[in-house]
Amino acid sequence: MPGPEDYDAGPFVPGGADLRGLRDAAAGCRGCPLFREATQTVFGSGDASARVVLVGEQPGDQEDRKGEPFVGPAGGVLTRALAEAGIDPAEAYVTNAVKHFKFEVQARGKRRIHKAPNLHEISACRPWLASELRLIGPEVVVALGATAGKSLLGSSFRVTQQRGVPLALPSPDGGGEGEGTLVATIHPSAVLRADAAARADAYAGLVSDLGVAARLLRDGSA
Repeated sequence: MPGPEDYDAGPFVPGGADLRGLRDAAAGCRGCPLFREATQTVFGSGDASARVVLVGEQPGDQEDRKGEPFVGPAGGVLTRALAEAGIDPAEAYVTNAVKHFKFEVQARGKRRIHKAPNLHEISACRPWLASELRLIGPEVVVALGATAGKSLLGSSFRVTQQRGVPLALPSPDGGGEGEGTLVATIHPSAVLRADAAARADAYAGLVSDLGVAARLLRDGSA
């Protein structure tokens, strides 16, 4: 039987497809076992000519049900933070490193609790993200949280150490540096998880990091 090291969405990614074609193809992805429990694939959404791409971890419960990224509470935080940082949310493309919702059900009740994707699942889904980035060709990519950072920069990525600092964006094909800039920050869900005393600081840090991306876009130095 194939093991986790064999997970790979690559065979499901159609060559030469546009974003619509990728979205349609991703609906049938069986590159890893996450599709079995998820309601549907949640592909990226937004402006195909966006100068900035925002990459999150994976869909949440509401995203899984609705089929669109960042439509839950974390999406509301992100939209507000983008606007405060000087980035028009309508001009961004949003997606996730992993396209299926990974969760566990509470022992009592039916609530589905988010479970972080592992490195095999992140790696398996990488061909979808690479195809999105290749087609859009953004000037700036914002990695929202550790999973997005690891998908783009490798398993050694640490958001606590590399957030808010412009970094060279790797080529979508994995062949060295790409042409854009990457800025990492926390996932907006981290703001929601913070206790009341820390929430304001967590949100301010998110806005500050997004401000770095905004300056890169404004100055044309990405």
